Formats: sequence, C-alpha cells, structure tokens
Amino acid sequence: MNVRRREAGVRRPWQSKQALLAVPIVLIVVITAVDQLVPEDVHLSPLLVVAPAITIAFAGPWLTALVGFLTVVAQAYIGWHFSVLMTRNVLVQILALAVMSALAVLFCVVRERHRRQLARVRTVAEATQHVLLWPLPDQLGSVQVAVLYLAAEDEAQIGGDLYAATSTEDGVRIMIGDVRGKGLPAIGEAALLIGAFREAAHEHAGLPQLAAALERSVTRNLASLAPVEENEERFATALLVEIPEEGGIARIISCGHPPPLLISADGVTLVPVNPAPPLGTGSLGPVTYTVEMFSFQPRDTLLLYTDGIIEGRGTDGGFYPFVERAAQWTGYSPEKLVRFLRCDLLAHAGGRLDDDAAVIALCRSRSTHGQHLEMRR
Repeated sequence: MNVRRREAGVRRPWQSKQALLAVPIVLIVVITAVDQLVPEDVHLSPLLVVAPAITIAFAGPWLTALVGFLTVVAQAYIGWHFSVLMTRNVLVQILALAVMSALAVLFCVVRERHRRQLARVRTVAEATQHVLLWPLPDQLGSVQVAVLYLAAEDEAQIGGDLYAATSTEDGVRIMIGDVRGKGLPAIGEAALLIGAFREAAHEHAGLPQLAAALERSVTRNLASLAPVEENEERFATALLVEIPEEGGIARIISCGHPPPLLISADGVTLVPVNPAPPLGTGSLGPVTYTVEMFSFQPRDTLLLYTDGIIEGRGTDGGFYPFVERAAQWTGYSPEKLVRFLRCDLLAHAGGRLDDDAAVIALCRSRSTHGQHLEMRR
C-alpha cells in the first residue's frame, strides 16, 4: 500500500504538468488558426509570445524550450501561409520569438538551480535539527511523549527553542528551554545548552546540582559565542523536570521559564514554581534553585512549553489563550493533543508565528507505587 502511494505521488506532478502543457499548445494552435481567418490587416501572430511566457510558470527548461520551438514554427508557418516568410517584418518577428523563448529557457534554468539549492539547504536544516534536537521516543519509561516544534524564521527547521530528554536510573529527566533571540543566530547557544544537559543529566543526583552544572557550562561558554560587551544580553530560560518511575510525583526547577501546565482529573492548572534567574546570569551573584514537587498520576498530562506559545498573537492582537484551549483537550493522548494544538495555534496566529514555539506533552501511562518518596533538595 505504501509503495503504491509513493508511486502515485511520483506520477501526479508529471500528470499535472502534462495537463498544464496543453494550455500553451492549445493557444498556439488557436492563434495560428484564427490568424488565417481574420482580415489581412489584422495580425494575431505577435500573441504567440504568450505561450512560452506562461509555460515558465509550471514547466522546466526542456518543456519551455519545446513550447518556444513550436511558437517559432507557428510564426514561420503563418508567414509561409501568407507568402511573406522572407519579408523583413516576419523575419524580425521570428527572431524576436526565438530570443524570447531562449530567455524563458534561461530563466527556467536559473530557477531550477535555485530550487535545487533551496532543497539542499532544507536537507541540511533537517539534518541539523536531528543532530541538535534528537527526535524523542514515544515512550520514556512510564511516560508517553509527544513534541511540537515551530520555528518562526522562514525556511528554518530549528531556532532558539530547545528540548532534550533522557532516562536515568531514577526516572526520566526532561529539559525545555528558550535562548535569547530566534532563528539561526540562536542555534549555537541552543546546541551548547542541549549538549550540557545530555552530559550532566546522568552525572548529578539532584535537580539543583543539574541546574548549577548547566549554569556553569552556559556562563563559561558564552564568551566564545559573542564579544564581551554582549555577554550580559545572552541568556537562556529553562525548565528541568524529573519524573520518577514510582511515587506518582514529578519534580521541577524553573530557571526563568514559564510554569508547566498540568491536565488532570481535577482540571487544568498551572504548576506553581519559584523561578530562579535564567541560565547564563550566574555571574551576577549566587543562585538558589528551589525544587517544586507536585502530584503526577497515571493518565495525567504535563505540558512543557516556551513563551512562543503563550505569546502567539492573533489577527486581533490578542495572545493565544493556552490554558483555556488546553482545557478542551482533556483525555487526549499526547500525540493527538500536540496535533490539535498545532492547528489551533497556527489558526489563531494567521498561519505565522513571530517567535519560535515548542511544546512537550508528557503523560504517565501506568500505575506507580511508593507515594511517600522524599523530595531531594
């Protein structure tokens, strides 16, 4: 079945071009025929230039060259039919059609070259996205996972928003963050933070130690990304989440990041957090990281997101009502939830976001035990 669909997908563009190719060919035939029927003082042959002009809108160089050749042949036939083929006027018209057709073919060649370059750029962008933002599995331990990522910059696959997740001996650890800026200039800082998390998540027993390690890494490496005078403007917000395999709880630390949204049997609520400063600002003074613990039971869904979601403006200038919309999607799987969220957010924003946006939906999928785990500080 999949093979048939792929074959159909290959045939349809060519079939579409064949159908469109009939338009300029019919124009050539109609103009040539009508020009022989109208009075001798009415000349319709200059209209033949329309055929190659419209062909470049959908066809490549070879089809455009074919239509241009047929146009020149039609012009020559009209001159021969009226026994004026070798007159100066007809020869100039034939030459003009040949030049116009050649220019149309040249335009197609340049356009196809740019199209191939753009395709290669998109391929590199997709490869970069997979290197930096590894696709998260659908299941991490006892947690179902789904991710939504929307880059604000045109033709970009990644931007300043970031996420990462890993399974440890104690459970699942997830990070979602947002570096200052958006699009390609923010990729280096996002890569720095993701790499630091992937390494430190397995080396530190508690979330405070993990957050402190990320702070040191970001602060230490900022100087290599920008001149000294710009370092104070470079920082990243981050939310660190730890979900033990047992206990029916979750722990979080916020480094200047928006609080997560919890969808449970009790309704939709924002998890209260005591945010620390963003990562990269530790040089301004000592930082204390506070771990918040909350109930995260089977069938509960936790939404981690960046400010591109809640600050997405609609056509009326209003922000996206994230909490109100999420309340309508209770009971959905993480995959369906992020799918509905994507459609709803883009519809609200008129199809384009002003900032990068990311969401991770987490759902505990099986029963847990040991409800009295102590919070680690």
